[in-house]
Amino acid sequence: MPHSRILLEDALALTRTGDLWLFRGHVAADRAIQTATNSPVNHVGMAVVLEDLPPLMWHAELGRSLVDIWSGTRQRGVQLHDLADAAGVWMGRYGQRAWLRQLNHPVTAEMEDALLRVIARLDGTPFPSTARLASRWVRGRIPLPKWALPNRAGHDRAERDSGLETTYCAEVVAVTLEEMGLLPTKRRPNWYDPGRFWSGDHLRLTAGYDLGGEIAIQPT
Repeated sequence: MPHSRILLEDALALTRTGDLWLFRGHVAADRAIQTATNSPVNHVGMAVVLEDLPPLMWHAELGRSLVDIWSGTRQRGVQLHDLADAAGVWMGRYGQRAWLRQLNHPVTAEMEDALLRVIARLDGTPFPSTARLASRWVRGRIPLPKWALPNRAGHDRAERDSGLETTYCAEVVAVTLEEMGLLPTKRRPNWYDPGRFWSGDHLRLTAGYDLGGEIAIQPT
């Protein structure tokens, strides 16, 4: 049974691909996102841990304080960062609390391949303004008609991505989990907000996977 609180360096050693990292801040911008999306947290990212690479975080944010590992540049929007550096920025510079939620099983090689395809497609997609973020979240509450439900075919994924001229962190995580086969595809990506990935929302995964409870992370 994992501890309910661990040091950042221990969390970095423990995390695996598909684990979620959640953040809660207290400045005005953080509160605006929490309010706009009716969420207890304002940010979520996914751990990417592949072979001998250092742990990475796949997420979307307004800032460009770190080099994007995929593009090799500093950019806003959807980004792939060194996880230790990203956590240091969010917990240190931004002063946010952080939690780790772990998958109950390691992901498969096929899931890793799907993850890399999502990164190749979405890396660099811009982050929306707070107003647009709120409107996207509201539109995501509207039920999706049966004829519009996506499937795993490549052309349907491409059509779905065409609506993501801008995207926020929860959408990135949702789309990635869907294409990895870990999340049902019956929802629009903008139905999700960071709070959907908090344990109190009882998010149901597929393929026998589940997420554990939050483990609070302390700065090293």
